[in-house]
Amino acid sequence: MSENYIAEQIFNKEDFTLRALPKAEYENCKFLNCNFSNSDLNGVKFLDCEFISCNLSLANLTKTSLNDINFSDCKMLGLRFENCNDFGLAFGFDNCKLDHSSFYKLKLKKTTFKNTQLHEVDFSECDLANSTFDNCDLLGTTFDRTILEKADFRTAYNYSIDPDNNRIKKARFSKAGIAGLLNKYDILISE
Repeated sequence: MSENYIAEQIFNKEDFTLRALPKAEYENCKFLNCNFSNSDLNGVKFLDCEFISCNLSLANLTKTSLNDINFSDCKMLGLRFENCNDFGLAFGFDNCKLDHSSFYKLKLKKTTFKNTQLHEVDFSECDLANSTFDNCDLLGTTFDRTILEKADFRTAYNYSIDPDNNRIKKARFSKAGIAGLLNKYDILISE
C-alpha cells in the first residue's frame, strides 16, 4: 500500500464525521474549524501541523503520529493520547478543553499547556519534566508517580499533587497554589 503525502494544505470547516480524513502523512498543514469528533485517525501521521478551533473529542488516536503539533482553541474531550505512536510525540495546547483525556505513561518533557482546561485528566506515570501549565484549570486531574521536575505550576489552579507520590524537585508553584500540595493532609489553610 503506498502512503499518501499531503503538505502545506489548509483544511477549513471540513466535517470528517461525514467523510473520513484520508489516511496519509500530513506535513505543515492547517486544520481550521474542522470536526473530527469520534473520527478514526488510526495510523494517520501529522508533522508540524496546526489545529485551530477544531473538535477532536473522542477521536481514535491509535498509532496516530503527532509530531510538533499545535492545538489552539480546540475541544478535545476523552482523548487517549497514550494510544498514539510515541516516536517523536510532541505537541502544545493553547486555550483548549482536554477534559477526561489520558496521557498515561507518556514522555512529554517541555510540553506547554496554556489557558487550557484539564478536568479529570490522567497524567499517571508521565514524564512532564520542564513542562508548563500556564493559567490551566487542573480540577480532578491525576498525578500519580508522575515526573514533574522543573515543571511550572505558578499560574495553574485547582490541582492536587502528592509530593510523596510524584517527583517535584525544582518544580515551581505560587504561594496561592501551595494548598494543592497539601490536600492529602486534610488541613485548613487561612489567608
